[in-house]
This record gives sequence, C-alpha cells and structure tokens, in this order.
Amino acid sequence: MAMLDTGMTKLYHTISEVANLIEEEAHVLRYWESEFDLLRPRKNRAGKRVYTKDDIDVVYRIRHLLRDEKFTIDGAKQMMRKNKRAAKESSTSVEELKDIRLFFEKMLDRVNVD
Repeated sequence: MAMLDTGMTKLYHTISEVANLIEEEAHVLRYWESEFDLLRPRKNRAGKRVYTKDDIDVVYRIRHLLRDEKFTIDGAKQMMRKNKRAAKESSTSVEELKDIRLFFEKMLDRVNVD
C-alpha cells in the first residue's frame, strides 16, 4: 500500500488522498462511513470530509478485515466492536494498576518517614 509522503505531517487528509492510500475508491469509503460507527470523519467549512490519523487507522482496520481477512460487513462490525471492548477493558486494567502503584508508593513513603 502506498504511503503519503509530503515531507510534512498533515493533520487532515481528503477522501481522495485516503482512497489512494488504501487503494480503494472514494465511494467505498463513503459506504463504509454509513456502515461503521467508528468511521466518522469531520467535515470542513466547505462540507468536504477530512480524515485524521485516527480515521485513517480505522479505515485500514476495516480494509484489512474486509479485503485480507474476508469478513462480511456484519462480521467486520462485530470484530471491530469486540476489539473496542477489549481495548477499553485493557485501558481500565492499566488505570487500576496505576492506582495500586500509587497506593503502594504512598504506603512506602509512610514507612520510610516513620
């Protein structure tokens, strides 16, 4: 797959740039937007879609599931929801571990002070 190389990192990309990047047609991206809740690129003042890096990551995941893994649209939606839940659970676990670490650091400070 082609990569965008402009010499500078762009914050926003047009639908045609993203379509070229993932080797799909722009109408396919518009269809995916209607099917996948995670894919919601913003629109600029002119009403044109602008894709961020996060949007492009979602597009790559969708393309991978549909084209490489041969999932149906419904199967890809289920997999995306499953991955989102797993990421959320992982994030929650990390926060809990940070809280535990903070607790032990405070306890250690109390022991060292006395």
